[in-house]
Amino acid sequence: MLEKTMASFGKKLIRQRTVDLSSDETQLARCLSTLDLIALGVGSTLGAGVYVLSGEVAVDDAGPSIVLCFFIAAVSSVLAGLCYAEFGARVPKAGSAYLYSYVTVGEIWAFTTGWNLILSYMIGTASVARAWSSTFDNIIGGHISNFFHNHTALHVENVLAKYPDFFALFLVLLLTGLLSFGVSESALVNKIFTAINLLVLSFVIIAGFVKGDVKNWTLSKEDYQNHTWKHEAGSSIGRFGSGGFFPFGFEGVLSGAATCFYAFVGFDCIATTGEEARNPQRAMPIGIIASLLICFVAYFGVSASLTLMVPYYLVNKESPLPDAFKAVGWEPARYVVAIGSLCALSTSLLGSIFPMPRVIYAMAEDGLLFRFLYRVHSRTKTPLVATVVSGIISGLMAFLFELKDLVNLMSIGTLLAYSLVAVCVLILRYQPDLFAPSKDLEMLEMNGSEEEKVVINLSLRDGHVALKDKFTWRRLFCPSGDVPTSISGRIVYISSTVVSLMITTLCGILAQQSAALMQCSIGWVVACVALLVVSLIGTIIIWRQPESKTRLAFKVPGLPLLPLFSILVNIYLMMKLDAGTWARFAVWMAIGFAIYFGYGIRHSVQGQVTPQSQIVASKPLQRAPSDLSQDRDI
Repeated sequence: MLEKTMASFGKKLIRQRTVDLSSDETQLARCLSTLDLIALGVGSTLGAGVYVLSGEVAVDDAGPSIVLCFFIAAVSSVLAGLCYAEFGARVPKAGSAYLYSYVTVGEIWAFTTGWNLILSYMIGTASVARAWSSTFDNIIGGHISNFFHNHTALHVENVLAKYPDFFALFLVLLLTGLLSFGVSESALVNKIFTAINLLVLSFVIIAGFVKGDVKNWTLSKEDYQNHTWKHEAGSSIGRFGSGGFFPFGFEGVLSGAATCFYAFVGFDCIATTGEEARNPQRAMPIGIIASLLICFVAYFGVSASLTLMVPYYLVNKESPLPDAFKAVGWEPARYVVAIGSLCALSTSLLGSIFPMPRVIYAMAEDGLLFRFLYRVHSRTKTPLVATVVSGIISGLMAFLFELKDLVNLMSIGTLLAYSLVAVCVLILRYQPDLFAPSKDLEMLEMNGSEEEKVVINLSLRDGHVALKDKFTWRRLFCPSGDVPTSISGRIVYISSTVVSLMITTLCGILAQQSAALMQCSIGWVVACVALLVVSLIGTIIIWRQPESKTRLAFKVPGLPLLPLFSILVNIYLMMKLDAGTWARFAVWMAIGFAIYFGYGIRHSVQGQVTPQSQIVASKPLQRAPSDLSQDRDI
């Protein structure tokens, strides 16, 4: 009896989401074009960091080689973006990484992903709102902070902020109201602010190349000494390192790249628009890849301009661009930078608020969160309750908390989502195609071409063959055919799990025992080699299995290497986070699991689906040519 109960409980944890791709019906409004998605991705990714981050990394880590830091970070982010793009083409529904995990690896992983995405978006919204308030306050001379500090000061150190930020609360509630009013109106505002931000960055890049000096990329010890003598005793000047283009060596480039990686976080908000894009299977991959490329060009250009205008050790970390323009005699340009910074913060704030209710809506639709959060306004076609609830909570966080200690939690949630999406792409690409036998085949008999009928018949025939297929050790490296079967799919599932565990262990050793490895400690070196060997064997097994022949608008190239490399980068960055962050993460997950095991596991929609109907339709959604033409607006 106990064994049956445990088996039933285990099956509930790994039950997978049923997705019907034969219909694009949704309660939300399909009104977002490809250009809207690109603007949303650029706006949420290209935040205030472009005006500040380049200065910090140039001074502390990389010097002029910061341009390579952003290149390495962009490559790593594109790997994650490619995985999101394939899933956007495969499963064009709301929910982002939460839904992708649900479809592929099961309910408990999906809830974990969705719960962490909610945390990331909430903290991101609150922190950007406080940054917007602080930036505006600095521009007007600090009058806002002085007033509230004198009249409404809070005296709870390390818990609450020094004063309640009414301006940040107002900003969050204002944008929450905008999102509740309609998604098309929100997209229009986002496009306007994103366009202004890109114009300002274009001005910064062109001005930097015009006023810059290539000599600042080849500075010597003598140049550093001359600048040191010119500076007064109280003024700050950064480290010199070894000078030249790589003043802090290749280690500094890698350290800077790890920091710059977070500058590209935000594009995943596009993945939450699956039910609001006009043609999601085409628009979402284009939006993700295009927004990452635009952001890379912007970060690369701004960091190059900055280090050309000012020697890297003289860059002001607090306000790098205004001080750089002052150094070259263009001091009034700081007002242009201020406008761009506020626009960047506005789009970043909107990019944090926008996806949060979509994830909550998707989880509530599946029954994993409270069902009242699933309500959609009949006129605006937006998830109104989820938008209002998430906006109020984020606004209160911005109102009361400093959030410095919580910002790293954003990184855990985002990196975990990136890793799971890469695992899901890896697994799903090697699974057999399963089609709902009724509606799809009826439509095919009526309208399908002879070629499509042959493909469907072959798939169904292979599905019947797979039922009789048995596992043998030879199948690990020599599969029985070139079409995935249930056996080959299970081999990839298990191999991907083993390789992911090996990579996680390896990243933990690399992140925490780097000093011992540098000293060639025999035990740790042998452990790393063993983990690499097992990972390599698992990768070869995955590579040998047949891939799905399903036609998609976009597919990740270079399987299985690219998703595995993305997993390696993401998990390594997670392992570099401090113990306090992991402790706070554990508390947040304890709250989430209390909700899941107390409510979600019993109210899950998948628990009410009969086994005969639990078919994940991986056939891509077919659209008429007339529908496709509606989205050709870029």
